[in-house]
Amino acid sequence: MEMKLKVTGIAAKGLFILCMLILLVSASLGWVVNSLWLYQYGAEKNNVRQTLAYSGLELTDLELERIYAGLISYFNSNEEYISLTVVEAGQPFNLFTPEETIHFKDVKGLIWLDYYLLLGTLVYVLAYAGVCRFWRKRRYWRHLAWGVVGGGGITLALMLVLALGIHFGFRQLFDQFHLLFFRNFYYSAEGFMLLLFPEPFFNYAALFCAGITSGLALILGGIAGSYLLLTRSKTIPDYKKTTLTEL
Repeated sequence: MEMKLKVTGIAAKGLFILCMLILLVSASLGWVVNSLWLYQYGAEKNNVRQTLAYSGLELTDLELERIYAGLISYFNSNEEYISLTVVEAGQPFNLFTPEETIHFKDVKGLIWLDYYLLLGTLVYVLAYAGVCRFWRKRRYWRHLAWGVVGGGGITLALMLVLALGIHFGFRQLFDQFHLLFFRNFYYSAEGFMLLLFPEPFFNYAALFCAGITSGLALILGGIAGSYLLLTRSKTIPDYKKTTLTEL
């Protein structure tokens, strides 16, 4: 019975560390998806408005911002397909083709999967912390801190590998991502979608997401590690010194 409890405890702690990793990544990804200023930064960095103008769609900065805001709103809505209209030469028309709307639906599914992962891992992390509070009353904070340090360390290592992969082979990672998560090739559909989101746009977004994740891991891991160092001396037993006169 004691062995089973020990194995269960090790497995629960391992799952806690894994959930810490997923929690930080999913929180960062959710932040990136909903950051309008990041869309605007990517558009400005890649001259999106000028590229659209060369393709026959002239937009003001405000109109381009409205398009990105509409996409964010769609990703967080219960609408199945996106419907965005723009006005060109006094005539309104649908911005995206049917193939592009299907792809955005697939993207929305991944975003909501990220939300579910965020919620699920957060529930487990809080539940694990609550159970540990009950079973490990004396060493609760140290036990929890070790788990946070482990989760933060693994997250930083993974983000370092990801950053190196983005720097040296983003194109290969980008292609493999699409082949892995999408069942069709509508991600390469011709239209305004690829002009609004050129490949370098995702390069910046991926690096930004990795940076946020690393920052969160450093903050949480740093706080937990500092606590472990500050309380280390309190866990070392004080042995009574034996003198020659006491022998």
